[in-house]
Amino acid sequence: MKAFLDDDFLLNGKTAQRLYRDYAANMPIIDYHCHLPPDEIAADINFHNLTHAWLYGDHYKWRAMRANGVNEYYITGKASDEEKFLKWAETVPYTLRNPLYHWTHLELRRYFGVDKLLSPDTAKDIYDECSSKLRSPDYTVKNLLTKMKVEVVCTTDDPLDNLAHHQKIKQDNYTVKVLPAYRPDKAMNPDDTFILNEYINKLESISGVEIQDFGIYLDALKVRHNHFAANGCKLSDHGLEQIYAEDYTDAEIGAIFKKIRHNYTLMPLEILKFKSAMLYNFALWDHEKGWVQQFHLGALRNNNTRALSTLGPDTGWDSIGDFSQARSLSKFLNKLDTTNQLAKTIIYNLNPADNEMIAAMIGNFNDGSVAGKVQFGSAWWFLDQKDGMTKQLNALSNMGLLCRMVGMLTDSRSFLSFPRHEYFRRLLCNLFGEDIDNGELPGDIAWTGKIIQDICYYNAKNYFDF
Repeated sequence: MKAFLDDDFLLNGKTAQRLYRDYAANMPIIDYHCHLPPDEIAADINFHNLTHAWLYGDHYKWRAMRANGVNEYYITGKASDEEKFLKWAETVPYTLRNPLYHWTHLELRRYFGVDKLLSPDTAKDIYDECSSKLRSPDYTVKNLLTKMKVEVVCTTDDPLDNLAHHQKIKQDNYTVKVLPAYRPDKAMNPDDTFILNEYINKLESISGVEIQDFGIYLDALKVRHNHFAANGCKLSDHGLEQIYAEDYTDAEIGAIFKKIRHNYTLMPLEILKFKSAMLYNFALWDHEKGWVQQFHLGALRNNNTRALSTLGPDTGWDSIGDFSQARSLSKFLNKLDTTNQLAKTIIYNLNPADNEMIAAMIGNFNDGSVAGKVQFGSAWWFLDQKDGMTKQLNALSNMGLLCRMVGMLTDSRSFLSFPRHEYFRRLLCNLFGEDIDNGELPGDIAWTGKIIQDICYYNAKNYFDF
């Protein structure tokens, strides 16, 4: 029986162990999609305690605690931070075979050197030790990033953000590049015209332009796109149920926008046409600037209306959706490709049933202009665990070129989440190692090691041109 979380964790064989140790383990990290708050990086904060660093905003842990029967008072309620941590510690032993069990103990070891298992018996000591370290100068958020050899971080930012925090980080000459990513989901969502109008009014205030028609609206958003580019942005990102590719005319979108500005309720087809027009124009801007566009597809959000009304969105009530993806995705990519205006693109799916479809779809639009121009993004959200990552890697291997993949990302709000890159790298090395040991790949360790380093780091470095 192997020891839990030993040096060869997830590495089943000498070849996998060698590939990880000699080629993957020490590569820098490019985290090109996350939700880290740039204001906390700019201020280089210290966390008050381990709960502050670990449990604030972490709906992965919140869902596990709820499933374990923990009252909301100890999750998002008014319990003290220490009480919340103790309830998390009660839950951890019941997360066996959930990725949270691995992540929890990897993070304790990699950041704090704590190799004890977290349980009610060890919780108090672990909380006190880690909280004390987090309050020390060595554990500011900037030091947490450099400790993990992070080279680039791309946050996720609304077009209305003035990016002042990113500017301060750059002015401070921080060794880690912290760059914005343009996330215009709110700007293209007319499901509630009142909310969208509030957004447009804020854009009016920022831009100093009265937004009376659709053309002016696009122009004002394009100014924000330019502002992001001037501040180092290289990526856009969209969190969508599915790609929108409904046919429309300019006249139709103009009329729909007027209805929005008068707070009229839109018909379902009008909503689809408006979203399609917005998404297409964003894609044109991305191509114009040489950005990478990212599409996170398939989340069914806010399923529990009672919890949503009490706690708000992004508190752990989302799940995998079963939306139809292939036809609209093909239509959208093809429309851009027809005029040779398809930017470098990464597509992430939340439904594992779409793995092979997306792995096949990207091959339709890789035109030889850029290695891996259209990417099947790494396993995301509910899928960024051992089984989900392995299935994504296998689907891409079988239908495309895994060797051109741009690797892993955290997609996290936590500064303690970077061992997820290690998790991915170990699984990647294990796949190659097992194939070599089984005679399914040649035993050319140097070449395989180069491929692994490309996937872990160099492909992303070249693809995004940071």
